[in-house]
Amino acid sequence: MSNTRFMNPEAIAKPGGYSHVVEVTGPGRIVYIAGQLGVTPDGKIAGDFRAQAVQAFENLKAALAAVGATFNDVVKVNNYLVDIPSNIAIYREVRDKYANMSQPPASTTIGVPALARDGALFEVEAIVMLAR
Repeated sequence: MSNTRFMNPEAIAKPGGYSHVVEVTGPGRIVYIAGQLGVTPDGKIAGDFRAQAVQAFENLKAALAAVGATFNDVVKVNNYLVDIPSNIAIYREVRDKYANMSQPPASTTIGVPALARDGALFEVEAIVMLAR
């Protein structure tokens, strides 16, 4: 999107896999996508952390498609991981297969003791900017 600029100011350590700043100017449409868990279309929690992360990103992909967006339109993601020390590397590996890594969105990743649904190990939410 031409009115979106992804930046990593030189005064801040360069991050891996996300941008520190995403600036959006001009007219457009903002879409907020609620946290997506690793829940399959039949309402069941996918298996282990990796399976849940993949399913959560597939759910996010479907939510993006519903508004005519792709991962290229995502400007901010928030990620919630149960047992972050054990799962952060898996999360990053899965994320990198979905996110636009040439212009990665701003991102926050938080380790949490539990999520709202029993057995859930990962949740991702997104903010999307579209031209119209």
